[in-house]
Amino acid sequence: MEDLIIVSIKCVAAIALVLGAVPHMIWMERKVSADFQLRIGPNRMGPAGLFQLPIDAVKLFFKEAFAPRGVDTFMYLVAPVAAFIPGLLTFAVIPVGEVTLAEGSFRLAVADLELGIITILAISSLTSYGIAYAGWSSGNQFSLLGGVRSCAQLISYEIVLGLSVLSVIMMMGTLNLTEIVHAQNQLKFGWLPAWNIVLLPLTFILFLIAAFAETNRAPFDLPEAEQELVGGYHTEYTGLRYAWFMFGEYAGMFTMSSLITILFLGGWTLPGLTLPNGIIGGLLSFGIFIVKVVAMIFFFMWVRWTLPRLRWDQLMRFGWKRLIPLGLLNLLITAALVMLWI
Repeated sequence: MEDLIIVSIKCVAAIALVLGAVPHMIWMERKVSADFQLRIGPNRMGPAGLFQLPIDAVKLFFKEAFAPRGVDTFMYLVAPVAAFIPGLLTFAVIPVGEVTLAEGSFRLAVADLELGIITILAISSLTSYGIAYAGWSSGNQFSLLGGVRSCAQLISYEIVLGLSVLSVIMMMGTLNLTEIVHAQNQLKFGWLPAWNIVLLPLTFILFLIAAFAETNRAPFDLPEAEQELVGGYHTEYTGLRYAWFMFGEYAGMFTMSSLITILFLGGWTLPGLTLPNGIIGGLLSFGIFIVKVVAMIFFFMWVRWTLPRLRWDQLMRFGWKRLIPLGLLNLLITAALVMLWI
């Protein structure tokens, strides 16, 4: 019974963290885009426009939700939720900190699985089902094209993502996310952080590019592509149904930024820094983790408002003819390095 209560508290905390982060990410996106375009952005409602968040939520809540004639009703209603749930579920297996007590160390995660990376890859790939359902069930040709694009894009760049993760697993010798963080908590040559972004720079670049494609972020946002497909897969959605897609996109970006932090940026650790035991150390580890995640989220937004969108043929050619061969080569190089070091 006690274990059930603890797991329930962890689940509520994880859901609250993701759902609380999404509105702030939307506010951050608007402010970052304003800075890049030499505008002010939200600044009327509350300090720095922060009260714009509940106003937008109320607007979406009361906005009329209608469906065009001829839709597949069940799929049409299920699609927004199916696009959001995977981003929420994958975060459940990502540790966001660690508390050290006399009884031992406790991970701040809903489930600290030995096969954590495999679980994340398996669940994250389900996002495209929600998008494909939305495109097919809407009865709109532009929505259908957006759904088809999403599936093709996911299949292409999921391979690159998997090859990058294999390189990290090969270097770290484990599938457990917490152990990967601990392996990076050291210094090479007495001054160089042993983060995988330093040890495996090509792997990091490949994973980062694939992460943009997995989250449908620019310059890989072809499934919605407003200039070509009106709004893509969510053209026929309004109100809260549309909000689910938005929440799914930002929840996916938050989860992917967290995963990058774990795999390549040392997670909640800083080389050379020993955190105190107890609750204070746990809060500090969580703070370090969140700072790194926010930095990655800012980079996602920076790229969106800097680079132009690729054409569809360029996207597919780049994935199959450039990234996948480069990922295979990187895997061979990593294997050679591991054998030489061992």
